Amino acid sequence: MRPFKFSILDSYLFQELIPPFIFSVAIFSTLGVAIATLSDLSYKIVNANLPFIYALQIFFLKIPEYVAYALPISVLLTTLMTYSRLSKDSELIAFYNCGLSLYRLITPALILSLIVTGLTFIFNELIVPNANYKATTILVEQINEQRKFLLRQDIFYPEYVNVKEKNGKNNKYLKTLFYAQEFDGENMQSLTILDTEKKGLNKVIISEKGTWNNQDKVWDLFNGFIYDITKNQIKAEGKFFEKTQISLPKTPLELASKSRDPYEMNIIQSLEYIKLLRLLGDDKTVLMFQVRTAQKISFPFVCVIFGLVGSSLGSRPNNASKATSFGLCVGIVFFYYLGSFMISSLGLIGIISPLMAAWIPNFIGLLIGGFLLAKENG
Repeated sequence: MRPFKFSILDSYLFQELIPPFIFSVAIFSTLGVAIATLSDLSYKIVNANLPFIYALQIFFLKIPEYVAYALPISVLLTTLMTYSRLSKDSELIAFYNCGLSLYRLITPALILSLIVTGLTFIFNELIVPNANYKATTILVEQINEQRKFLLRQDIFYPEYVNVKEKNGKNNKYLKTLFYAQEFDGENMQSLTILDTEKKGLNKVIISEKGTWNNQDKVWDLFNGFIYDITKNQIKAEGKFFEKTQISLPKTPLELASKSRDPYEMNIIQSLEYIKLLRLLGDDKTVLMFQVRTAQKISFPFVCVIFGLVGSSLGSRPNNASKATSFGLCVGIVFFYYLGSFMISSLGLIGIISPLMAAWIPNFIGLLIGGFLLAKENG
């Protein structure tokens, strides 16, 4: 097999592909932001008293997310329109008569798809998560909007210890239960800590504020009471303290400070957060984050699949207009994402593994694209 060499033909095809691609990204990004963001922000301005200046900030912060969504769809529409135009004007027939195969003719489209795959991955890792998180932070601070994964109130952390019983079995017992009513971004407020290390409630600590001491690797507690419990009876009068230190893991602070929606994290942040969730024993949320993390890797490769499908369908002998190509693009995107949603749902409930939930739609799309290409080339 001869190695690929960039030629005048490739230069010509890239010139045909790039302008409609840029135009498509602009159109789809604008439509996405306008449809999904403007109406929601208008509602929050009118009904939740969100200041206009912050609404404007959120609007611009949401643009990267919809650019990332627009990139794969733009590859599909671009390849459909470009190769449909080449087929309609009989340019593909001329290329065939020169001894070129369809495999060779769609190579520039696949190269463009791979480049966009890399751009999508970088965009989703470096820009989109931080932009989404900043938008969420503004809404929480300005209108006190509640977000499922943003821990700012009611922070629970149970610490367990493994004990080897006389029969040789290892059992897990609750050692300490940590609760904070509020987290202000640095400190825990209104803490209650239960010490149950000896298979019973031994001590109750109530504190106004708690801060992680990074130097001593302990928690500094301020203005509180320590209640000792003997034979399940709590002393009526607690021991007051202005400041005391207790030995507890940093995990409660990490849970609160790192808590985000999966779409507000990059892959490294997601993997670190999954480790924290495992300490809590929250298997359902762990599974959800595993699926979303796997999708962060698989999603950019949709560009290659859409490029393969679009160029294969577009190269068929037809007189398709740009409107027809757009309609076909919408249909393909709809069915792909519908199938992807259904398969990922199987991963979220544990029927299939997170890896399979993320990659099965891509493999199906790749098989369909390969079949269409082989059919048109034959």
